[in-house]
Amino acid sequence: MSRGKKRRVTGQEAVDQAFAAVDHTLLLDVLGVTLPEHVLKQALTHRSIANENGNLPHNERLEFLGDAVLGLSVAGSLFELHPESPESVISKMRASLVSRYGLSDIAREINLGNHILLGIGEESMGGRDRVSILADTMEAIFGAIYLEHGFHTTRDVILRLYGEKLKTASAQGINADWKTSLQERLAERGLPMATYETTSSGPDHQRHFTAIVSVQGRVLGKGEGTAKKLAEQQGAHQAYLALQDIVDWEAQPKDA
Repeated sequence: MSRGKKRRVTGQEAVDQAFAAVDHTLLLDVLGVTLPEHVLKQALTHRSIANENGNLPHNERLEFLGDAVLGLSVAGSLFELHPESPESVISKMRASLVSRYGLSDIAREINLGNHILLGIGEESMGGRDRVSILADTMEAIFGAIYLEHGFHTTRDVILRLYGEKLKTASAQGINADWKTSLQERLAERGLPMATYETTSSGPDHQRHFTAIVSVQGRVLGKGEGTAKKLAEQQGAHQAYLALQDIVDWEAQPKDA
């Protein structure tokens, strides 16, 4: 007697299974809070998996809430840390810190990508490391914490995660224009301009771009995104950080 095909799980059951397949204890530990399962599940549910399974609820409402709490928390901290700075300066600092690049940096530091519930298509396109998805989910997490624990606890979580970034924030913006920042850093070290090799894949309505950033034949960064500009900015960011760790440029081997 032949076995029938394995039933493809759909609907809420698919989201529940995706959530149960990952141990979220480490995420909650690094956040330092507890969240009911249904709240955490919604915060981690990207619209791609929700739409693939019957337009289920996803995390965008929590994202909206978290964005507001994040902005106020960072603004209050910068106000206290820089008592002599004018509004124009601390406003630029805040914009940089709460940008999608600032948020995605925090998300990567806590390995949030491993916990996000994605649709099949988004998963296959590398969505777990996509700047926009990481940033939006990070905001949704802040929104979930706010609903469960209130503003003060959420602010404490945000300021702890942003601790080092708050201390080193500048009016120039830590995430302003990474291509420009990279070129300035290269010029300071007497190195030539970076080159960007950008490719794309997928149908026209859902293009996915990948940018490889090299300097003198050495690959320093790789970026991905739904637009060429986003991919190149992400790649330039990685290259900028990699360059900081290189003491002796001439001793670095060229990539094959």
